[in-house]
Amino acid sequence: MQIEEVLGNRLRLKILRILSQIGELNVSEIARRLSANYKTTMKHLKILEDAGILQHKKFGRIHLYRFDEKSPRAMAIKRLIEEWESMEKG
Repeated sequence: MQIEEVLGNRLRLKILRILSQIGELNVSEIARRLSANYKTTMKHLKILEDAGILQHKKFGRIHLYRFDEKSPRAMAIKRLIEEWESMEKG
């Protein structure tokens, strides 16, 4: 999957930004913070996971998502977001 396919969506970028700030969240909380529905949020999380950026763990019906710390691609994106955010703060 090409970078523009993965990062060329506003909701996916917001998901990545939220997870870079918080670390790990369940799908419902991510959807709430995005003001998006559960199904749409799951679709975008799946795309990010398939691209090797996010990973999830499951506890019963609860799915927790976070950056895949073993993925150089994921860590590069996380660093970019963190740098961008620090520049915005001044």
